[in-house]
Amino acid sequence: MKTSRAAAATAMLLAVTALAGCGSSDDDAPALRTAAAQKQTTERKLDQIVRPMRLERPVVIKSLPEPVEEPEPELVPGPTLYGPGDEGPEVRKIQARLRQIEWFYGDVTDFYGDQTEEAVAGFQEKRGFPVTGAVDQRTLDRLVEMSYEPTADELNNVEPEPVVVDAADGAPLDPRCLTGRVLCVDKSSSSLRWVVDGEVQMSLDARFGGNGYFTREGQFSVFSKSRDHVSSLYETSMPFAMFFSGGQAVHYSPDFAATGYNGASHGCVNIRDYDAIASLYDQVQIGDGVVVYWS
Repeated sequence: MKTSRAAAATAMLLAVTALAGCGSSDDDAPALRTAAAQKQTTERKLDQIVRPMRLERPVVIKSLPEPVEEPEPELVPGPTLYGPGDEGPEVRKIQARLRQIEWFYGDVTDFYGDQTEEAVAGFQEKRGFPVTGAVDQRTLDRLVEMSYEPTADELNNVEPEPVVVDAADGAPLDPRCLTGRVLCVDKSSSSLRWVVDGEVQMSLDARFGGNGYFTREGQFSVFSKSRDHVSSLYETSMPFAMFFSGGQAVHYSPDFAATGYNGASHGCVNIRDYDAIASLYDQVQIGDGVVVYWS
């Protein structure tokens, strides 16, 4: 009997233990199933988000081609307005304008001859225009821009009467000219006087700018000298240039020597006595004063 009871107790204990074990397993199963379901749902959502972002085929980014500089279009001559063999007053005006900027020398005429053709060709070459020796609209526009309307005397080859300035009895010197070494430029008497310590050493005829190119007035000093200077703006010669205000300088002018006061400068102080300005150039030093005034 005792043995039967022990066996029954053991069997009951095993049954209880089995039930306890199964009970524990049965309690966790719903939570595990819920976690698994949530994981599957999350994976499906991520797959739905990522799937549209997947590239069906690889994209190849090609490098951009190197930029190619296009050549500048070649200038071609325009229709001829005036050329060799032409005659008339307009030809005379062209010659007068060329003479103002020192491309034409001598008397102007109504005939477009070899000298005019050479002057126009040189003018065109300096400006990078097609060189034809004939005047087209481009050439005429630039020539008009760089010159002024010719006067009656210029068109008729009238030599002006020279202006004589007496250094001793001429117009009064500006007080600023009486101290030190000064190029004293008097617009009233159209003169330049070289004055050292109040004593006039040299007196020269002078010509100034006009028609919008006026010579600046005031007190300056020589800051640069260039014996064989050529204007980078107007491409004309400016021998014995002594600069005192920007691009304005005292210098020799062959046009002033040829046409006198019929013309004007582009703002510089023109001198027409070659030997005198050559001597003055050698005397003037950097830093010497310049006074431009009306007496």
